[in-house]
Amino acid sequence: MLAQLPTAFRDLQLPLRLKLWDGKQIDLGPKPRVTLVVKDPSLVTQLAHPSLDALGAAYVEGRVDLEGPIEDAIEVGDALSAALLGDDAPPVQLHTEHDKHSDAAAISYHYDLSNEFYRLWLDRDMVYSCAYFETGEENLDQAQQAKLRHLCRKLRLQPGDKLLDVGCGWGGLARFAAREFEAEVYGITLSQAQLELGLQRVAEEGLEGRVTLELLDYRDLPQDGRFDKVVSVGMFEHVGHANLPLYCQRLFGAVKAGGLVMNHGITSRFTDGRPVGRGAGEFIDRYVFPQGELPHLATIARAISEAGLEIVDVESLRLHYARTLQLWSQGLERQLQKAAQWVPEKSLRIWRLYLAGCAYGFQHGWMNLHQILAVKPRDDGGHDLPWTRADLYA
Repeated sequence: MLAQLPTAFRDLQLPLRLKLWDGKQIDLGPKPRVTLVVKDPSLVTQLAHPSLDALGAAYVEGRVDLEGPIEDAIEVGDALSAALLGDDAPPVQLHTEHDKHSDAAAISYHYDLSNEFYRLWLDRDMVYSCAYFETGEENLDQAQQAKLRHLCRKLRLQPGDKLLDVGCGWGGLARFAAREFEAEVYGITLSQAQLELGLQRVAEEGLEGRVTLELLDYRDLPQDGRFDKVVSVGMFEHVGHANLPLYCQRLFGAVKAGGLVMNHGITSRFTDGRPVGRGAGEFIDRYVFPQGELPHLATIARAISEAGLEIVDVESLRLHYARTLQLWSQGLERQLQKAAQWVPEKSLRIWRLYLAGCAYGFQHGWMNLHQILAVKPRDDGGHDLPWTRADLYA
């Protein structure tokens, strides 16, 4: 049976065991930590070109099963792919067209999966974005509360400020800003499931007078400068490269002169925005985030600046997101039986790979995450930001 494997595959020394459809087992190295249960015989010959997309798809479609910790499976799969395919960068991807209908469908595919599923492994406020670890020892609830506070402090929120939350999710940040900083918050989302739970939680906390959440596309935001501050978390990844200028123009038009705009989102490793190599980006596009496109920091910075906003602060949180994703993945792994009650098996397989794979990817620098704070200067060029960052850490 070993002779049926590609020659290069047989020469590898990886902690991987193959368990074949006929019951035979093959160890590709000492002390296997992961077992790949091959259920489809045709997959053996395809292992000569094991892109991360192909390996992930085989698992999602049930052609293989995995035995062993999911984080070990990601590490071994990457080593297998790198050994046989190398690390050549993929060709530049042609960017997809984005319109209101396709964006709404993509958001619904990802976020309307099941509120109960997300509740199993997110923090208590269901904040589905990078947490902030002040020491690295915080649990998920503590780190997400610290992230919400960090964002509000960067925005220098004051009681009575009108805050626009673009892509508000389940409303965790909106409620926090209203509760802890006494802001008046208007949040928008394209996810019906998120909106319903968000409104429920606003009511439960008695914040109806301070928090308004609605279904709205960013392209339809009011352009009369009515908001003192704008925050957008995990949003520009869904906009698409072609629409980044329009997206930034809409944020510019929504905020008053002298107001602050915070963009918090995932950024590409490559300046041209191509996905990470060996098929990982293709897997995410196919199964996780349809139409998602990661801009490089330089790309989103250019769009922000050309819209008329002045960038005043940039912070990388790459390792913070690696830790966040690791905690999410561990939380899901602890709840696999319950998760199977809320989502189909295929979806659960996708999410196991996605969370563990992204934790690995951020840890290894495949992508980054940046908080970008900008100001809309007044006509005289002035603004009200402090001279230093000292107030953020007081």
